[in-house]
Amino acid sequence: MKPNLQSKFFAEFLGTMVLVLMGCGSAVIAGSNGTTGVGLLGIAFAFGLSVVAMAYAIGHISGCHINPAITIGMVVAGRMTGKEAISYIIAQVLGAIAGAAILLLIASGKQDYNVITNGLGQNGYAEASPAHYSLLAGFIAETIFTFIFLLVIFGATSTKNIHGGFAGLSIGLSLVLIHIVGIPVTGVSVNPARSIGPALFAGAAAISQLWLFISAPVLGSILSAVTWRYILEKE
Repeated sequence: MKPNLQSKFFAEFLGTMVLVLMGCGSAVIAGSNGTTGVGLLGIAFAFGLSVVAMAYAIGHISGCHINPAITIGMVVAGRMTGKEAISYIIAQVLGAIAGAAILLLIASGKQDYNVITNGLGQNGYAEASPAHYSLLAGFIAETIFTFIFLLVIFGATSTKNIHGGFAGLSIGLSLVLIHIVGIPVTGVSVNPARSIGPALFAGAAAISQLWLFISAPVLGSILSAVTWRYILEKE
Protein backbone atom coordinates (compact mmCIF):
# COMPACT_ATOMS: atom_id res chain seq x y z
CA MET A 1 0.00 0.00 0.00
CA LYS A 2 1.35 3.40 -0.99
CA PRO A 3 1.86 6.02 1.78
CA ASN A 4 -0.77 8.75 1.78
CA LEU A 5 0.01 12.46 1.66
CA GLN A 6 -0.34 12.77 5.43
CA SER A 7 2.35 10.11 5.98
CA LYS A 8 4.61 11.82 3.48
CA PHE A 9 4.06 15.18 5.16
CA PHE A 10 5.03 13.82 8.58
CA ALA A 11 8.02 11.96 7.13
CA GLU A 12 9.34 15.16 5.52
CA PHE A 13 8.73 17.07 8.75
CA LEU A 14 10.68 14.54 10.83
CA GLY A 15 13.46 14.14 8.29
CA THR A 16 14.10 17.89 8.01
CA MET A 17 13.92 18.26 11.78
CA VAL A 18 16.63 15.62 12.20
CA LEU A 19 18.80 17.21 9.49
CA VAL A 20 18.74 20.62 11.17
CA LEU A 21 19.07 19.28 14.71
CA MET A 22 22.03 17.01 13.93
CA GLY A 23 23.70 19.02 11.18
CA CYS A 24 23.49 22.45 12.78
CA GLY A 25 23.84 20.81 16.18
CA SER A 26 27.26 19.48 15.22
CA ALA A 27 28.36 23.07 14.53
CA VAL A 28 26.79 24.63 17.62
CA ILE A 29 27.49 21.92 20.19
CA ALA A 30 30.47 19.95 18.89
CA GLY A 31 32.03 22.07 16.18
CA SER A 32 34.63 24.03 18.15
CA ASN A 33 38.32 23.49 17.50
CA GLY A 34 39.00 22.54 21.08
CA THR A 35 39.96 19.11 22.33
CA THR A 36 36.35 17.92 22.18
CA GLY A 37 35.42 19.62 18.90
CA VAL A 38 34.76 17.75 15.67
CA GLY A 39 35.93 20.60 13.43
CA LEU A 40 34.91 21.33 9.83
CA LEU A 41 35.23 17.72 8.69
CA GLY A 42 33.04 16.49 11.53
CA ILE A 43 30.35 19.04 10.73
CA ALA A 44 30.44 18.04 7.06
CA PHE A 45 29.95 14.39 7.97
CA ALA A 46 27.15 15.23 10.42
CA PHE A 47 25.10 16.79 7.62
CA GLY A 48 25.85 13.96 5.22
CA LEU A 49 25.17 11.21 7.74
CA SER A 50 21.88 12.86 8.67
CA VAL A 51 20.79 12.53 5.05
CA VAL A 52 21.99 8.92 4.86
CA ALA A 53 20.14 8.00 8.06
CA MET A 54 16.90 9.66 7.00
CA ALA A 55 17.12 8.26 3.46
CA TYR A 56 16.90 4.74 4.86
CA ALA A 57 14.38 5.72 7.53
CA ILE A 58 11.81 7.61 5.46
CA GLY A 59 12.97 7.24 1.85
CA HIS A 60 10.37 4.56 1.13
CA ILE A 61 7.64 6.84 2.48
CA SER A 62 8.30 10.26 0.97
CA GLY A 63 11.49 9.89 -1.03
CA CYS A 64 13.34 11.78 1.72
CA HIS A 65 13.59 15.16 0.02
CA ILE A 66 13.90 17.09 3.32
CA ASN A 67 14.86 20.08 1.18
CA PRO A 68 12.60 22.46 -0.81
CA ALA A 69 15.25 22.75 -3.52
CA ILE A 70 15.06 19.00 -4.13
CA THR A 71 11.26 19.10 -4.20
CA ILE A 72 11.22 21.97 -6.69
CA GLY A 73 13.81 20.16 -8.80
CA MET A 74 11.63 17.06 -8.84
CA VAL A 75 8.69 19.11 -10.12
CA VAL A 76 10.78 20.65 -12.91
CA ALA A 77 12.15 17.22 -13.82
CA GLY A 78 8.62 15.87 -14.11
CA ARG A 79 8.92 13.46 -11.21
CA MET A 80 6.38 15.16 -8.92
CA THR A 81 3.19 17.22 -9.09
CA GLY A 82 3.07 20.83 -7.94
CA LYS A 83 0.23 20.11 -5.52
CA GLU A 84 2.22 17.45 -3.68
CA ALA A 85 5.31 19.66 -3.73
CA ILE A 86 3.55 22.43 -1.80
CA SER A 87 2.74 19.97 0.99
CA TYR A 88 6.34 18.77 1.05
CA ILE A 89 7.78 22.28 1.26
CA ILE A 90 5.48 23.30 4.12
CA ALA A 91 6.47 20.16 6.04
CA GLN A 92 10.17 20.79 5.41
CA VAL A 93 10.09 24.40 6.63
CA LEU A 94 8.10 23.46 9.74
CA GLY A 95 10.47 20.57 10.42
CA ALA A 96 13.50 22.86 10.10
CA ILE A 97 11.97 25.33 12.54
CA ALA A 98 11.23 22.51 14.99
CA GLY A 99 14.79 21.18 14.68
CA ALA A 100 16.25 24.65 15.27
CA ALA A 101 13.98 25.17 18.29
CA ILE A 102 15.07 21.87 19.85
CA LEU A 103 18.71 22.72 19.18
CA LEU A 104 18.27 26.12 20.85
CA LEU A 105 16.76 24.48 23.92
CA ILE A 106 19.68 22.08 24.20
CA ALA A 107 22.38 24.68 23.48
CA SER A 108 20.85 27.05 26.04
CA GLY A 109 21.61 24.44 28.70
CA LYS A 110 25.22 25.61 28.63
CA GLN A 111 25.69 28.57 30.92
CA ASP A 112 27.80 30.74 28.59
CA TYR A 113 25.77 30.07 25.44
CA ASN A 114 24.05 33.02 23.75
CA VAL A 115 22.24 32.60 20.44
CA ILE A 116 23.22 36.08 19.24
CA THR A 117 26.90 35.57 20.08
CA ASN A 118 27.31 31.86 19.38
CA GLY A 119 24.73 31.48 16.64
CA LEU A 120 22.59 28.48 15.74
CA GLY A 121 24.39 27.17 12.68
CA GLN A 122 22.81 29.79 10.42
CA ASN A 123 24.19 30.58 6.98
CA GLY A 124 25.72 33.89 5.98
CA TYR A 125 27.76 35.89 3.48
CA ALA A 126 30.13 38.90 3.73
CA GLU A 127 30.70 39.62 7.43
CA ALA A 128 28.38 36.75 8.38
CA SER A 129 30.36 34.28 6.26
CA PRO A 130 32.55 31.93 8.34
CA ALA A 131 35.60 33.09 6.35
CA HIS A 132 34.14 36.43 5.18
CA TYR A 133 33.43 35.48 1.56
CA SER A 134 31.50 38.05 -0.49
CA LEU A 135 27.83 38.02 -1.45
CA LEU A 136 28.76 37.12 -5.05
CA ALA A 137 30.98 34.24 -3.93
CA GLY A 138 28.21 32.98 -1.67
CA PHE A 139 25.58 33.16 -4.40
CA ILE A 140 27.76 31.35 -6.93
CA ALA A 141 28.74 28.68 -4.39
CA GLU A 142 25.17 27.98 -3.29
CA THR A 143 23.91 27.82 -6.88
CA ILE A 144 26.66 25.53 -8.18
CA PHE A 145 26.75 23.30 -5.09
CA THR A 146 22.98 22.79 -5.30
CA PHE A 147 23.28 22.10 -9.02
CA ILE A 148 25.85 19.35 -8.30
CA PHE A 149 23.85 17.97 -5.37
CA LEU A 150 20.69 17.64 -7.48
CA LEU A 151 22.60 15.96 -10.31
CA VAL A 152 23.76 13.29 -7.86
CA ILE A 153 20.18 12.86 -6.62
CA PHE A 154 18.72 12.57 -10.13
CA GLY A 155 21.36 10.06 -11.14
CA ALA A 156 21.24 8.01 -7.94
CA THR A 157 17.44 7.74 -8.02
CA SER A 158 17.09 7.17 -11.76
CA THR A 159 15.25 4.01 -12.77
CA LYS A 160 18.15 3.33 -15.11
CA ASN A 161 20.66 3.21 -12.25
CA ILE A 162 21.38 -0.45 -11.41
CA HIS A 163 22.94 0.62 -8.09
CA GLY A 164 19.80 2.37 -6.83
CA GLY A 165 19.98 0.61 -3.46
CA PHE A 166 22.98 2.77 -2.62
CA ALA A 167 21.22 6.04 -3.48
CA GLY A 168 21.01 7.22 0.13
CA LEU A 169 24.72 6.63 0.68
CA SER A 170 25.85 8.37 -2.50
CA ILE A 171 23.57 11.36 -1.86
CA GLY A 172 24.74 11.70 1.74
CA LEU A 173 28.41 11.48 0.77
CA SER A 174 27.94 14.10 -1.93
CA LEU A 175 26.57 16.42 0.74
CA VAL A 176 29.66 15.72 2.86
CA LEU A 177 31.85 16.69 -0.10
CA ILE A 178 29.92 19.91 -0.66
CA HIS A 179 30.22 20.86 3.01
CA ILE A 180 33.97 20.20 3.10
CA VAL A 181 34.45 22.78 0.36
CA GLY A 182 31.61 25.17 1.16
CA ILE A 183 31.51 25.60 4.93
CA PRO A 184 34.07 28.46 4.94
CA VAL A 185 32.09 30.29 2.24
CA THR A 186 28.52 30.33 3.62
CA GLY A 187 28.30 27.53 6.16
CA VAL A 188 26.57 25.67 3.29
CA SER A 189 22.84 25.75 2.77
CA VAL A 190 21.87 24.12 -0.56
CA ASN A 191 18.56 23.81 1.30
CA PRO A 192 16.23 26.77 1.96
CA ALA A 193 14.49 25.04 4.89
CA ARG A 194 17.82 24.31 6.59
CA SER A 195 18.59 28.05 6.38
CA ILE A 196 15.15 29.30 7.43
CA GLY A 197 14.95 27.29 10.66
CA PRO A 198 18.11 28.56 12.41
CA ALA A 199 17.80 32.09 10.99
CA LEU A 200 14.41 32.66 12.65
CA PHE A 201 16.06 32.19 16.05
CA ALA A 202 19.48 33.70 15.28
CA GLY A 203 18.26 37.25 14.77
CA ALA A 204 17.70 40.03 12.26
CA ALA A 205 21.09 39.77 10.52
CA ALA A 206 20.54 36.12 9.61
CA ILE A 207 16.98 36.80 8.51
CA SER A 208 18.05 39.69 6.26
CA GLN A 209 20.38 37.35 4.36
CA LEU A 210 17.87 34.55 3.91
CA TRP A 211 16.98 35.69 0.40
CA LEU A 212 20.29 34.33 -0.91
CA PHE A 213 19.85 30.94 0.75
CA ILE A 214 16.39 30.61 -0.74
CA SER A 215 16.99 31.97 -4.24
CA ALA A 216 20.42 30.44 -5.01
CA PRO A 217 19.52 26.83 -4.08
CA VAL A 218 16.23 27.09 -5.98
CA LEU A 219 18.07 28.45 -9.03
CA GLY A 220 20.64 25.67 -8.79
CA SER A 221 17.95 23.01 -8.49
CA ILE A 222 16.04 24.31 -11.52
CA LEU A 223 19.20 24.45 -13.64
CA SER A 224 20.08 20.92 -12.56
CA ALA A 225 16.60 19.57 -13.29
CA VAL A 226 16.58 21.14 -16.76
CA THR A 227 20.07 19.79 -17.46
CA TRP A 228 19.10 16.31 -16.33
CA ARG A 229 15.73 16.14 -18.07
CA TYR A 230 16.60 17.72 -21.39
CA ILE A 231 20.32 16.96 -21.83
CA LEU A 232 21.65 14.11 -19.72
CA GLU A 233 18.69 11.70 -19.64
CA LYS A 234 16.93 12.86 -22.76
CA GLU A 235 15.43 9.97 -24.70
